Amino acid sequence: MPRSEQPMTPLDYAVADFDRDVMSSVRTSLNAGHAQLAFQPIVAATGKNPIAFYEGLIRLKDSGGRIIPAGLFMSEIEETELGREIDCASLRLGIETLRANPTLRLSINMSARSMADGKWRRTLERGLADNPNLAPRLILEINESSAMVLHEVLIRFMAEMQPQGVAFALDDFGAGMTSFRYLKDFFFDLVKIDQCFVRGIESSPENQVMTEALINVAHQFEMFAVAEGVETAAEAALLQSLGVDCLQGYLFGAPRMAL
Repeated sequence: MPRSEQPMTPLDYAVADFDRDVMSSVRTSLNAGHAQLAFQPIVAATGKNPIAFYEGLIRLKDSGGRIIPAGLFMSEIEETELGREIDCASLRLGIETLRANPTLRLSINMSARSMADGKWRRTLERGLADNPNLAPRLILEINESSAMVLHEVLIRFMAEMQPQGVAFALDDFGAGMTSFRYLKDFFFDLVKIDQCFVRGIESSPENQVMTEALINVAHQFEMFAVAEGVETAAEAALLQSLGVDCLQGYLFGAPRMAL
């Protein structure tokens, strides 16, 4: 019997029920307006590590007030309408935060698929029109795999937004290694080097070579390089010696619900 036709086991049913419950909780949270942003600092790699900007990370709470772990649903909703709704909530909350904090610079995660979503575009356009000083403080952060799927659309969108002052970050840089083919066509302002190269870098010659190469590529294309997932002073020191521009990770602060 083909695997797809095999009867479901009790474990299969339990997993399916759990997945349905998670997605139901996500939808309920969004509909009830229970979405919030958590803020993690990104610091300069030089001096006393002043904060360069913050990343706003979406957090959804269930009916009991508990945060639904993003890892349980984010990868499942990338191509769905629910994913667009989460991107809209993130952008709306980010714009509200920037309005309330006129000196803040903030990055907000989005899927490249949201560029074609009318609600998301209206949220962005209204936010920029209402406050002309907001655009230079907004960074739209797109992961590498999403950017590659719709690279031509993204290039046009960036050309439209960057004259208004909006900046763009390429997340998970190096994780897929597919971006080099198109990198010369993009106009990213910064890249965020995937944490798989950062963890334990001080004791990994291979990761040191890869990270230095990624930093050099970023600088060659006039982009800032941010190292993600920095957790120890040894990692930070090694990354600084390689010339990284900014650092992000628990060493400098966990995501917090308040600035």
